Amino acid sequence: MKRKPTAFITGGSRGIGYGIAEHLARTGFDLAINGVRPEMLVTDVLDNLRALGADVMYCPGDIASRDDRLSMLEKIKAHFGRLNVLVNNAGVAPKERRDILEATEESFEYVVSTNLQGAYFLIQAAANWMIEQKRDNPDFVARIITISSVSATVASVNRGEYCVAKAGLSMATQLFAARLGEFDIPVYEVRPGIIQTDMTAGVTAKYDKLIADGLCVQKRWGLPDDVGRAVASLARGDFPYSTGQVIMVDGGMTLPRL
Repeated sequence: MKRKPTAFITGGSRGIGYGIAEHLARTGFDLAINGVRPEMLVTDVLDNLRALGADVMYCPGDIASRDDRLSMLEKIKAHFGRLNVLVNNAGVAPKERRDILEATEESFEYVVSTNLQGAYFLIQAAANWMIEQKRDNPDFVARIITISSVSATVASVNRGEYCVAKAGLSMATQLFAARLGEFDIPVYEVRPGIIQTDMTAGVTAKYDKLIADGLCVQKRWGLPDDVGRAVASLARGDFPYSTGQVIMVDGGMTLPRL
């Protein structure tokens, strides 16, 4: 029996990550799901994904931690023996939104260590393993997909650390796309807009009004399902000649308009 490809989704137990996991399970991937919650608190999520036909393992850990990153990859190697797709999705918001004239270094370090530094070095570690797999089997297929945000280019002065981290992650996508081209490992960026998740629950009223007033061309919130559809398309190889490119999932929010 042909083995299914394996995808590792950071932050895959909730929100956008779970929307991605659902679509990859339906597409025919086995899954390694990362989160920071204990496994006993995500059993329903894992069972739902298994019901879609995937072999699912849970990899608890903080991607800001080098030891956790390496431990998770070792667990995936021990369980599946392969990694075809890395979906870099895990991220945190500032614990408190502050104007950039008042924001703290502690908040900057908290956000950047997860959203940029942790993601950057997870890509590095996964990419090196993918290169090994390619050398052992020239037919091995590998891809890397990073979930950034419209905040990579849209300035929010009350959460500057988040914008800086996402802008850096966007450049990381270009860097790894350029470096991994010789190994035929495409690297993509998916850039969501305003997505309805627990992370945006505290600003629902604000964005309800902005969307109603025309912030987005498509006058609705984005959903984790919207992002999941885009990632599944990239993961299954629908865009084989588009490495380094940005896929916008923002309802036309960043479309220039007069």
